[in-house]
Amino acid sequence: MKKLSFLASGFFFLLFTLNVKAQSKSGIEYFTGKWSMLVKGTPNGDAKLIVVLDNQKDSLAGVVQDSTGAEISKITNIELKDTTLTFYFTAQGYDVNIVMNKKDEDHVIGTLMNMFDAEGERIKVIK
Repeated sequence: MKKLSFLASGFFFLLFTLNVKAQSKSGIEYFTGKWSMLVKGTPNGDAKLIVVLDNQKDSLAGVVQDSTGAEISKITNIELKDTTLTFYFTAQGYDVNIVMNKKDEDHVIGTLMNMFDAEGERIKVIK
């Protein structure tokens, strides 16, 4: 009887000490949605962009908008590697890219053309 109560108490102790976490999003799931991006230190000053990424049958497609929501350009190419997304678009006659690296569930950090620092925050839709 002592063995059974010892085993039961050990089992309950184990259950209470385990730290179970839900898996965080990665890949297409993570990057899908609207992102408010700030690109720092460009020749024209800091640039604010909105990046809209849509899940299109296991791939991503999207557009880049200015801070008012007017479309600047369609995204021409997207490269996704686990927690890093690189997308290409045209701005002011130049082909440019932005690299987005997952920082946490709602924030990214990265660069524009590997020259200017960028940071982004997920725009949450209120339901």
